[in-house]
Amino acid sequence: MNVPALSFGIALPELFLAVSALGLLLYGAIAGEGSYRRVAGLSIAALACAAVLLFAGAGPRSVGFSGLFVSDGFGTFMKALVLLGAGLGLVLSLDHNRREDMERFEFPILVVFATIGMMLMISASDLMSLYLGLELQSLSLYVIAAFRRDSVKSTEAGLKYFVLGALSSGMLLYGASLVYGFVGSTGFEAIGKALAAVARPGEQAPLGILFGLVFVLAGLAFKVSAAPFHMWTPDVYEGAPTPVTAFFAIAPKVAATALLVRVLVEPFGPLAAQWQQIVWFVAVLSMAVGAFAAIWQTNLKRLMAYSSIGHVGYALVGVVAGGKAGIGAVALYLAIYLFMNVAVFAVILSMRVQGRAAERIDDLAGLSTTHPLMAAGLAASMFAMAGIPPLAGFFSKFYVFEAAVRSGFYVLAVVGVLTSVFGAFYYLRIVKIMYFDDVREALDARVAPSLSGVLAVGSLFTMFFFVMPGPLVRAAHAAAASLFP
Repeated sequence: MNVPALSFGIALPELFLAVSALGLLLYGAIAGEGSYRRVAGLSIAALACAAVLLFAGAGPRSVGFSGLFVSDGFGTFMKALVLLGAGLGLVLSLDHNRREDMERFEFPILVVFATIGMMLMISASDLMSLYLGLELQSLSLYVIAAFRRDSVKSTEAGLKYFVLGALSSGMLLYGASLVYGFVGSTGFEAIGKALAAVARPGEQAPLGILFGLVFVLAGLAFKVSAAPFHMWTPDVYEGAPTPVTAFFAIAPKVAATALLVRVLVEPFGPLAAQWQQIVWFVAVLSMAVGAFAAIWQTNLKRLMAYSSIGHVGYALVGVVAGGKAGIGAVALYLAIYLFMNVAVFAVILSMRVQGRAAERIDDLAGLSTTHPLMAAGLAASMFAMAGIPPLAGFFSKFYVFEAAVRSGFYVLAVVGVLTSVFGAFYYLRIVKIMYFDDVREALDARVAPSLSGVLAVGSLFTMFFFVMPGPLVRAAHAAAASLFP
């Protein structure tokens, strides 16, 4: 196949990462197990170089590889978040992997391969490239979820994720086959044109295409861990090694949500009246599960799993609202969510008692006395996740609810506000435990500089976002506008 040069230009960050990952794999195999730190450092450098190439090549919408790959402002914004999340995830893993004897060079390489898959997902312009990117990401994530081979919980997490992930991939493929059978093409542009011709206002779309849409949405809902397809999330978050859980909570969530947005806006845009009903129900259920199921959790990682389900529901409120305002609110929400999460997981990774990892919420008792700066950073993230002004989390929720109200989804906005109030209980409970409970067993005094640095970045962004929100808000809305030429 004759591939025009433009195709390679718009996919340069992905190509660079692919070549880097293969080179690092060869280097690690030659250098042996002692090469972990060097491979991890080079992987972070490769992600940074990919980010430079991403912004250097940013421009108007371009399509390459015979319509399989698209580059636009939305893709650039979301890929930047994915690269940042992957880089921070690797930084968070450095100290933990050394302490837990997990310093194997394959770990950062798998993270890079997963990142390539995420970037391909975000730029997919065809059902085939969508699936290839999704599976490249998923196969890498299955492995790192079970990376700690001597842990029963880690092995169980990887196995559950693999089995349920294969089920969701099957549902996605079945839905894609139904769409292809009706339209006769897998390209997003061709699907959009075909659906626009049959889905006229006031007319019911063909039943076959609606079935295909439902199965595609079910498969993608699993990938973003939205209810009722969230069953894997708590077990995988708790069982996987903590740096892997942190990575799961950041980069794949952004990529899968970006893919969901592109699929709904571009090929299935003419069916907005149909898919809005489905996403409305999924958003309400996700917000409810996130708000109520987390209340009884005692494990901090498991609580963060239910928290992530709730936050996906809030992001989906913006998807339901649609348009430039709704999708812009989703992009902003994901950016703020990334920083809030890295701060929380930096604290979780710092929680060690006499050298062993501590994950229970009660282990935070009296943290304000023993580690005041860590407690302040975690408290800021908890307040932000609860949506308390003037922290960054308030603005993320404000914009998605505002978009929903503007689009006439008043009930959805009210449900979102109510679930935010109920969900604030378990966030504030953590603050209460840190500041008002007596110390039971003090956490170790030493905190790795890498974790302190990530905590500082996440906390400062969360606390002082309100000082200058304009640049990120404008960038998010400009990214959304690129989807609506």
